[in-house]
Amino acid sequence: MGLSRRIGVDVGGTFTDLVVCQEGGSALRSLKVLTTPEAPARGVLEGIRAIGPGADRIAHGTTIVTNAIIEGRGAVTALITTRHFRDVLEIARQNRSDLYRLDLSPKPPPPIPRRFRFEVTERVAADGRVVVPLVKEELPALVGALQALGVEAVAICLLHSYAAPEHEAWLKEALTHTIPYVSASHEINAEFREYERSVTTALNAMVMPLADRYLADLEASLAREGARGSLHLLQSNGGMMSAQAARRRPLAMAVSGPAGGVAASSHLARALGLRHAIAFDMGGTTTDVCLIADGVAQTLPQRRLGGHPIRLPSLAVESIGAGGGSIIWLDSAGALKVGPRSAGARPGPACYGLGGEAATITDAHVVAGTLRPDALLGESIRVERGRAEAALVPLAARVGLPLAEAAAGALEVANAAMLRAIRLISVQRGFDLRDFVLIAYGGAGPLHAGRLARELGMRRVIVPAHAGVFSALGCVVTDLAYDRVQTYRASLGAMTSEDLNRRFLPLDAAVAEPLGAEGYGLDAITLAPSLDLRYLGQNYELEVPWRGDLNVLRRDFEALHTRLYAYATGEAIECVNLRVRALVATGEVRLPEWTGSGTGQPFSEHRAYFPETGVTSLPVYRRDDLALEQPLKGPALVEDPWATTLIYPGQRGQRDRFGNVHIEISP
Repeated sequence: MGLSRRIGVDVGGTFTDLVVCQEGGSALRSLKVLTTPEAPARGVLEGIRAIGPGADRIAHGTTIVTNAIIEGRGAVTALITTRHFRDVLEIARQNRSDLYRLDLSPKPPPPIPRRFRFEVTERVAADGRVVVPLVKEELPALVGALQALGVEAVAICLLHSYAAPEHEAWLKEALTHTIPYVSASHEINAEFREYERSVTTALNAMVMPLADRYLADLEASLAREGARGSLHLLQSNGGMMSAQAARRRPLAMAVSGPAGGVAASSHLARALGLRHAIAFDMGGTTTDVCLIADGVAQTLPQRRLGGHPIRLPSLAVESIGAGGGSIIWLDSAGALKVGPRSAGARPGPACYGLGGEAATITDAHVVAGTLRPDALLGESIRVERGRAEAALVPLAARVGLPLAEAAAGALEVANAAMLRAIRLISVQRGFDLRDFVLIAYGGAGPLHAGRLARELGMRRVIVPAHAGVFSALGCVVTDLAYDRVQTYRASLGAMTSEDLNRRFLPLDAAVAEPLGAEGYGLDAITLAPSLDLRYLGQNYELEVPWRGDLNVLRRDFEALHTRLYAYATGEAIECVNLRVRALVATGEVRLPEWTGSGTGQPFSEHRAYFPETGVTSLPVYRRDDLALEQPLKGPALVEDPWATTLIYPGQRGQRDRFGNVHIEISP
């Protein structure tokens, strides 16, 4: 199934980014159009009109599911569970994120209120034995109660249904005749941990109607425009799925916001022959970082959204509230703080002249001179230094620092938060950052990357040629990927390789099914099995690839445990879950050769303040004007329409043949 022309679309809060790529060729064109929050499909359509018709695949990243969960805009949803277990969502977990804090915020309310939670008579044991058969005669009264409440979606989560799904399957089949949207836990998250499985299934059901309407609107609009390519959606696991699969499992699109940029970072790392990298995306509101080891982005089995646990595989992205629009403020002790509150797109930073008055990180860059005082951002926003200074003057006066030093201090506060996030995903997980390259993108990432890399002991920063639309580029280089999990509790010592391979067979078939529905044969599908393992008695497990040999599996587990926790006990190991990922490579997309004029001369120069040098001259280059491998001595600025790269004093940079800017960090 060859693909030729592909369009990647990333819908953000302010702009919708689009990139067109040719399989085996290059990026043809990229652009930004304004997002239409009231009707997101309209903004996507306007962008596709502008970029031109004709595509074999439209790959799409969106935050509609994420935003709906955070804002509590899900459909009217009911939960059906085993008798005496309707309050699992209410009881939740008793975990404390901070043991000694007495002012902890209350738990978020359960995603489904109690009056919308129903019980059925049945009971399955943890080993799959039916203890109490399902009383099917209860169904008519149950349907009547659901209809009386105006329920649009139903989540079914019966006790231990991961071990024996027959009761759930019967209920789902019976309810689909009267309820438009039904989600069953054995199809969404077939593993133990009752609370997490219940929440995950409930949230999936709640966003099913929203996702279905959005996709139907988008598909109808694309059809009217004559766009006949297949539509795929970006998942939080970093892979793409079909629109049909997205209708059944829309929760897989949650927490997928940073996934496009991470996918593009992995692609760039492989293209440049980089083994290890840190994806560093600093936008207007947040900074997202993710570790890429051996060309593969790290993943997690669970994360939180809107205070709720989501038990689905996702990229191991750490997000913090520090972006170009993050507001600078003083705490009660008079110390400078940055974020998490943001000025947003409107009114935005004070220097944008759109009504913002609070000082932001972007304003600090303007005052420090590390962002050109009269820069034109995105071909539409003219930076105004006077407004940035007016916003920072009161803060500088209160901390008793000259204006430029106060601005530089605020930037260092933001850097400190980002340093903690990068160390959390790397050093604290047993990785040596000296082996990694920092890939910086987003509007503000390339301004901070050089300083962060120096503090972290990293030797190189790469700013991609398409840093401003990097997530859209990631959508077109991402493989199709589906994940399935099945709880299987057993001691490693009691297993045989043959038995384990047999247990993977049903998972293999289930995970390959959506790819088969798209016409891919088994020869095109790559299966990647793994096991969740832990020492007997531990609470949490580690995912370890299955390479066909139990001795190798044990060694891999102990090596991973040693890297993360600095020890391996040699004690008994138990398996908790089996996992399989099915992948279809979407075809090679080569990085385009850069077509700049290559004059090599700066077009502007101004004065900037750096703590290590004081006020110094700062030449400004356009990336298009840089000659191939032209040496750049820091300090220097390299401007794009949507991103500015800062080469700090003592650092050196150059442009490669793909247009990427490489910054070498002096030790």
